[in-house]
Amino acid sequence: MIHANTDEAWLPLYEALASPVRLSIINQLATNMMNVKELAEAVGLSSAIVTMHIRKLEKAGIVQTKMVRKDGGTHKICSLAERSIAIELPHPALDVKKVHDVSVPVGHFTQFEVFPTCGIATVDKLIGQFDDPRFFLEPERMNAGILWFGKGYVEYKVPNYLLSGQRPVALEITLELGSEAPGVNENWPSDINFSLNGMDIGMWTSPGDYGEVRGRFSPAWWADRVNQYGLLKVIRIQEEGTLIDGQLMSSIGIGEIGLDRNFWTFRIGVREDAEHVGGLTIYGKGFGNYNHDIMFRVFYEDARGV
Repeated sequence: MIHANTDEAWLPLYEALASPVRLSIINQLATNMMNVKELAEAVGLSSAIVTMHIRKLEKAGIVQTKMVRKDGGTHKICSLAERSIAIELPHPALDVKKVHDVSVPVGHFTQFEVFPTCGIATVDKLIGQFDDPRFFLEPERMNAGILWFGKGYVEYKVPNYLLSGQRPVALEITLELGSEAPGVNENWPSDINFSLNGMDIGMWTSPGDYGEVRGRFSPAWWADRVNQYGLLKVIRIQEEGTLIDGQLMSSIGIGEIGLDRNFWTFRIGVREDAEHVGGLTIYGKGFGNYNHDIMFRVFYEDARGV
């Protein structure tokens, strides 16, 4: 399920749905996987126009594609990436004015252990060389807009701006993620783990490493056929447990993760003993489809409960 809200980051999703042609494509793919030519015939348009619509649906996370050899040729096979979409409207219980927001660039990690294939880059250039973890220590990493690794973790320190008398009731972490395959592979599952203040809050399996089309914000120098974009994920820790895109990920509630400290420690990684060791790509500002860094939003109420 895609769990969306009224944040502007979800505009590509709403734009993708605001088209009779794209809705028709979704209906066609609801019953069968189809290649672009078959879809073009089904909706009565040219393959070039259908390809344009498929790209919009891919960027929104609604459709996924893969290249398949068949009958002596290569075909782009399209299928639905999700089965449902939920849109959460602002809730009066969480007054949108009572939040603290922090945006953490992907290169601002404070601890790491990564293994090839790996790399890190700014919007202008690759930092160092491919597959050399030493360059994750390069000072220029602070300007990075993308990083990737085959297994391991990166860890971020996030300042806590809650004041005395402000009680946290929910914490949302929003970031764009994908797997990390050699080259690209849209069928490359990876079990990505999340922890906060040393406590595991859950795991999400990324479907693949997306690169068949360029990311909306990929820099001009960024090569084709490498990781281009990921999926926007929203992790929400609240009293009842931890959710990802509205689906329960673990029973860990906000009262268990110790938010009463000057900073929080957020770790994201792929463990060596995971079922799917498929690596991890984090997309920040200047890369991917959403053009923002790792966003932390804590909702709070005053001590008097309002």
